[in-house]
Amino acid sequence: MAEKPHSSKSIMYVVIAITVLLLVVALPLSKLGKGSVSVNDSEAAESRIQPVARFDLQREAAPAGDGKPRDGETVYKTVCAACHSTGAAGAPKTGDKAAWAPRIATGVPALVKSVIGGKGAMPPKGGSANLTEEEAKGAVDYLVGKAK
Repeated sequence: MAEKPHSSKSIMYVVIAITVLLLVVALPLSKLGKGSVSVNDSEAAESRIQPVARFDLQREAAPAGDGKPRDGETVYKTVCAACHSTGAAGAPKTGDKAAWAPRIATGVPALVKSVIGGKGAMPPKGGSANLTEEEAKGAVDYLVGKAK
């Protein structure tokens, strides 16, 4: 039996397949190890895979005090003003007589109890864990004075 001669089309397909194989496999293999990064350079690898940003939560140190309780105005400015100056989260605004009248009617002790225990959106002690009852009373007196 006589073999069929190869057609020029089949030779062309073989040449194309070999060329593609060389481009896909041989070319990348020839560049392996020629880069500036060593395979064993773990420090460089760690730096390349670091996140774009870091976010570390840290507890803020309490402000240094002289051991004396803060006065009502100071407590108001550092703890209460964030909400009571703007009315955020339904807090009655400082100086708003209409909003404060029913609260003032309950009495200062009830208002101090609300500050210490929290009320509505206001967290206990207005969110200041180191607030003393005496300081809370001073802040209540300050706010009540502004609403009268």
